[in-house]
Amino acid sequence: MHSSDDEPLFFDDSIEEPEQEVSEGAWTLLIVDDDKEIHAVTKMALSGVNIAGKRLEFAHAYSGAEALDYLREHDDVALVLLDVVMETDDAGLQVAKAIREELKNDELRIVLRTGQPGYAPEESVVKNYDINDYKTKTELTRSRLLTTVFSSIRSYQQLRTINENRRGLRKIIHSASNLMERHSIINFSEGVVTQIASLLGIHAEGVVGARVESEKDVMVLGAAGHYAKSIHQPLSSVGSKAVESLIRRCLSERRHIYANDATVFFIDAQHHQAAAFIETQRSIESYDQELIEVFLANIAIGFENANLFEDLRTAAYLDTLTSIPNRTEMIKMLDSLSEEQQQRCVAMVVDIDHFSDVNDGLGQDVGNELLRSVARRLRSQLPDEVFVSRAGADVFGLIGAETLLTAEVIESIFESPFQAGEHFIPLRVSCGVTRCACNQVEQNVGKELLKQSYIALKRAKLNSLERVASYHPSMEEETQRRLDLVRYLRRDFSERRLEVWYQPQVSLDNGEIIGAEALLRWPQADGSFISPAEFIPVAEYTGLIVEIGEWVLEQACEELRRFDELGLPELRIAVNVSVPQFRKRDFPEVVERVLQKQGIDPCRLELEITESIVMDDPGMVVNILNRLKEQGVRVAIDDFGVGFSSLSYLQQLPLDRLKIDRTFVNNAATDSGRVIIETIVNMGHRLGMSLLAEGIEEPHQAKYFAELGCAEAQGYFYAKPMNAEALTDLLKARAKNRQRQQVSGH
Repeated sequence: MHSSDDEPLFFDDSIEEPEQEVSEGAWTLLIVDDDKEIHAVTKMALSGVNIAGKRLEFAHAYSGAEALDYLREHDDVALVLLDVVMETDDAGLQVAKAIREELKNDELRIVLRTGQPGYAPEESVVKNYDINDYKTKTELTRSRLLTTVFSSIRSYQQLRTINENRRGLRKIIHSASNLMERHSIINFSEGVVTQIASLLGIHAEGVVGARVESEKDVMVLGAAGHYAKSIHQPLSSVGSKAVESLIRRCLSERRHIYANDATVFFIDAQHHQAAAFIETQRSIESYDQELIEVFLANIAIGFENANLFEDLRTAAYLDTLTSIPNRTEMIKMLDSLSEEQQQRCVAMVVDIDHFSDVNDGLGQDVGNELLRSVARRLRSQLPDEVFVSRAGADVFGLIGAETLLTAEVIESIFESPFQAGEHFIPLRVSCGVTRCACNQVEQNVGKELLKQSYIALKRAKLNSLERVASYHPSMEEETQRRLDLVRYLRRDFSERRLEVWYQPQVSLDNGEIIGAEALLRWPQADGSFISPAEFIPVAEYTGLIVEIGEWVLEQACEELRRFDELGLPELRIAVNVSVPQFRKRDFPEVVERVLQKQGIDPCRLELEITESIVMDDPGMVVNILNRLKEQGVRVAIDDFGVGFSSLSYLQQLPLDRLKIDRTFVNNAATDSGRVIIETIVNMGHRLGMSLLAEGIEEPHQAKYFAELGCAEAQGYFYAKPMNAEALTDLLKARAKNRQRQQVSGH
């Protein structure tokens, strides 16, 4: 609406304005009026005016709808001079309401103007919508307009400062509650700069918290504005020698530095010092300096905590011994691989063979230095794009392109010895590799890939020729089967589903059964049996064989007692002893306790040991065997000659019997086989030991060993292994036959 009178809008009552130095930036003033003349005279009246060092910049709208469209796209308007009556009688009031309620803008200052004297908005409108002033256009002289604009702009400035202050504090509080996140120190540092800038009423442009670390360059912890690109970069990355010089000077002199267009604040925490560079563009008033001093004194504690949590986060992902990423960081890296990287990358674990020998022989300090030496060489000789970590005690994890992590590359790295103090130590390694795109699952990708690498590593360690193995799903299936086997074996043993079977041992003189070997069997629900060759190694690996072995010993002795109660001939029972059983120092006491419980004469129990037990610790073996012999227990060495290693210890061991392995028995028809057999038999006789041939399946074999003077035998030619009930029936049948023969002969 046009003014109803022809008087000029502004009378010539201009006032003298003090000259102010104008800095960069401007206050945006939006003129909203449907009269173009009002726009022109308002702009003319305010031209050349600067407030708080900033000039005025004008924007124009000719209706309430146009004003709202402009404000939706521009959130930097400081003041709107708003005509009340435009396209409707209350168009200006609706704009004011929309600014506060729809746009949620409580910083923008609103001055209502009307060209119709006597028309005034309701008091509630002025109060509810935070209207700064309401004037008729005729009473707005130039000086009154300037006063209104000055007061409104300063009010806007104060509100902006308060809100910036609130936003800065919110950012610090938010970062403090998320300090365990990777960028917590960045959030905190950026919050510090934003807070300082808001306290000074300036825009946040600056380098935030540059930290000095031992023997390292000054690092940018955080930044705001156009310096943000330098976060976590060396200070030189800010691209300004002047800024770099001011920050270094602040840290060196440990005080605030006040320059013409910038200020560097020194933050003195307990264990860390930092400098916050802010573009101030003007000198800081004394009261502002005092405010900043108070703020920095309080923020130093928070800064120390932020650094502490950052150090904790670093410790969680960094191996402190070698200063390379740890297993957790490797898993995290595998999780973060892009689909393209997965297609060409492999994960590899490199295990140092027999590393414990270094620790045991040269000490842990040398072992630690050796690990550091390996880490240094891996990082120096592998390309930068290969990720190097310490995945385990003596295991290093690598992630990189398949072409960069080959067996030849790893072999070349470990070709020359590694220096550890004054020692130069040659190393041999085993490696497990898996493709990063192979058989991945949706969750825990990193853990799955690392597990696959370790499965491949285990295969490599079993292969004495090829020391690098690549993962294949069949390996995992085999591992899973072994784990299932352990679980089922433990379950079935606890439920006493395992059985002890017996294979008769006979005298080659008269064919009479003189004893039996106790053999462990694992029956299944379908009537089949799992081979001892498959489950015995598993039981030994898990240590379950110790419990099982003691149970077998007790079952065998209990069966002997039953034979006696049935009036059957006295027999001996042979029981195999595993390496884990024999390593237990109280093994002789276990044997003695079982014999006493069942009331069995110790001479009727024969314990069978293998060459692997003898070679494990000859001194310990001799000691334990002597303790068993003192009880009266007999001892046989099983599978003799297979390992080609026990001959030198044979005369030291208190043995009663040599069991000739079925491998030699099968070769009895060959000249070379007979030479070895006859050598073993002669040696046994010379040492005063009895001999038993295992695996006799043919009559000519039985005849051959009888002629050699071998006293005893066992094998399918005489009887297959059988359960206790079948053995009892066999013994009863033989006893009746003997009685019948004695009666008829008599």
